[in-house]
Amino acid sequence: MLYAIQEAAYRSAAPVRLAAQLARDFWRSPFNPASASDLGRRLYASSDLLAGLTKRYFKPAWKIDQVVVEGSPVRVTCETRWSSPWVKLLHFRREPSDLARIGRQVGGPPVLIVAPLSGHFATLLRGTVETFLIDHDVFVTDWSNARDVPLFEGRFGFHDYIDAIGDMLRQIGRRVHVVAVCQPGPPVLAQAALMAADNDPLRPASLTFMGSPIDARMSPTVTNKLAEERPFAWFQSNMIYTVPWPYAGLLRRVYPGFVQLFSFMSMNVEQHQAAHRRYFDNLVTGDGDSADKHREFYNEYLSVLDLSEEFYLETINIVFQNYLLPKGELVHDGRSVDPAAITDIGLMTVEGENDDISGVGQTQAAHALCPHLPDDLRELYVQPGVGHYGVFHGRRFASEIYPRVRDFIACRERALSVTEPGLSSADESLSKTVRRRRAA
Repeated sequence: MLYAIQEAAYRSAAPVRLAAQLARDFWRSPFNPASASDLGRRLYASSDLLAGLTKRYFKPAWKIDQVVVEGSPVRVTCETRWSSPWVKLLHFRREPSDLARIGRQVGGPPVLIVAPLSGHFATLLRGTVETFLIDHDVFVTDWSNARDVPLFEGRFGFHDYIDAIGDMLRQIGRRVHVVAVCQPGPPVLAQAALMAADNDPLRPASLTFMGSPIDARMSPTVTNKLAEERPFAWFQSNMIYTVPWPYAGLLRRVYPGFVQLFSFMSMNVEQHQAAHRRYFDNLVTGDGDSADKHREFYNEYLSVLDLSEEFYLETINIVFQNYLLPKGELVHDGRSVDPAAITDIGLMTVEGENDDISGVGQTQAAHALCPHLPDDLRELYVQPGVGHYGVFHGRRFASEIYPRVRDFIACRERALSVTEPGLSSADESLSKTVRRRRAA
């Protein structure tokens, strides 16, 4: 019912939205002699703000056409390497001729960035992808909006997520360095543990977890406490709604993105209010650069996707209420998931000192779960002065966190080039054998 009410509210606001857009255009027009007056600027700012607050935000485009490497532009192309109804594996490929022109290695260490499936589109990591493209061949998980997946495509739960990670790792075709941002930490670690137990030749070369709830019992945040204090039945009854017409996922049960967005924004109401006041002031004073940055951020932040009922509820149960992975109780396809099987996969954890979503300690718990991993394959880092988003986005990420991750990946890649100079046809055959055995 809530979903239908939200849709009705959006559509009923159409006259207000249209009036605000017309007023904005009128007071911005250079042909309006009053547009440069103080009153005109204030009316323009007010109407622009109202139009932005009442419009619908769709999935943003990636808009990554080039990156700057050593001061020179390098063209980037994006292709879909593999897809299912629930996710696309995108490959961002740097133009080889541009790399050769500046003396850079074509390709570079392959990195799979696993974007969070927690309410926002993968494009939230645009800056993260652009930063990694400076030195790497980049793959990204682009998750689908559950409201757009027809009911006949079936379910998608936590264990389907684990399987999807394995499918994408094998599609890439060589050992890849996995960077899991926030939510993907537990399922990525689970898949890596299963592949390590199978000695799968396409298991990850390294794992980097950034602000991930590997063990949500550590340094619990407001989000963790909410999940722990509420009974599971409460989430079933209060957080799941039915997709209405006209969406392709009609009648699918989902955790709506707008509910998640409200939860995020309610945690920092004053911060968002202050940001919009600054935006209003910037429009009045004509500070276009600052206003553009505000629009760019909120165009991304307010674009949300729905999660399937089963994925959301299973995540609550497995990760935030029963802690099955760190307690050694997670079972996938009849197999016990034991991260202790990981012995040769590099492991790096990155946390933010001020993270209010995944508290310090939750991510680095991965090290304790992999006791047989040598010390020279580990790195633990806590970034001072940043919150959750600062772990993977922004100036501090680019200048202080990314160089550490880049060097960690490069070190592991050099070691692999000595011990595993390439994926041979025999390795490919073994990988197929492993997949057949697991399917059976």
